[in-house]
Amino acid sequence: MSSISILIAEDQTIVREGLETIINMEPEMEVVATTDNGQTACELVEQLRPQLVLMDIEMPVMNGIAATHQIKQSNPDTIVLILTTFTEEDFIIEALAKGASGYLLKDFTSHKIIASIREAIRGELMLPSKVAAKLAARLRTTGVPQIPVQNYNLTPRELQIAKLMTEYKNNREIADMLYITEGTVRNYISVIYEKIGMNDRTKAIPLLKQVLRDPD
Repeated sequence: MSSISILIAEDQTIVREGLETIINMEPEMEVVATTDNGQTACELVEQLRPQLVLMDIEMPVMNGIAATHQIKQSNPDTIVLILTTFTEEDFIIEALAKGASGYLLKDFTSHKIIASIREAIRGELMLPSKVAAKLAARLRTTGVPQIPVQNYNLTPRELQIAKLMTEYKNNREIADMLYITEGTVRNYISVIYEKIGMNDRTKAIPLLKQVLRDPD
């Protein structure tokens, strides 16, 4: 029986190395590579074609949701399990929409992580009860009128950059598309963060999506 080949994408060294140790203790599993960012994860999938990727969400260069989308487009048979601390509904829905086969939380025991990998390989959708409850709550409220979100006084240019951020474009890509410097993009994003009261790209994206849906 051939080993289950696994790639780990996680930016926290202690978590990444711990997962690698735990997985490599299983006789039918092998970690073929690890990385700390989403862009390299995509490149390693192309090179090594692992059966399964354990993917963190909040990583430098490219976040895990964008990386999942790219991997599933070019390698649809690769299984991606999101491994993270996030339980917000927007992240859950976005990860599954981009092709993730499951959503695991970092507070899982090592036994539960290994069991989840085996179940994902068998084709099962992995949603822990805490995550499933969040998703069910969102579905129950579907169709309930939403209170319009404020636009945070974003300028047309800031809204343009916000839209590209919600499409998971990185700063270099935004700069190239708008014919401005990467430093200018960073300045605009800093202003956007200040206006919306956040300073984290991954957490800001769901709010920016709401703003763009109701800019008035």
